[in-house]
Amino acid sequence: MAEKTFEENLATLEKIVSQLEKGDVPLEEALKQFEIGIKISQDLQKTLQNAETSLAKIVNEDGSISDFGDGE
Repeated sequence: MAEKTFEENLATLEKIVSQLEKGDVPLEEALKQFEIGIKISQDLQKTLQNAETSLAKIVNEDGSISDFGDGE
């Protein structure tokens, strides 16, 4: 099975949060959904950190990569 996209994971997390906020989920199911939500949240945070790291780098004219804002 293919890995879910950032947007798909975000939508899943939003659905879980919505269900838990309603409060009509049995305790056992709520705990299970909470654990899944925490895992998804961690994955989303990791994806955002990786994107931030990638965006903070620039490719120089010679093809080398440097951190954004270094030196110039």
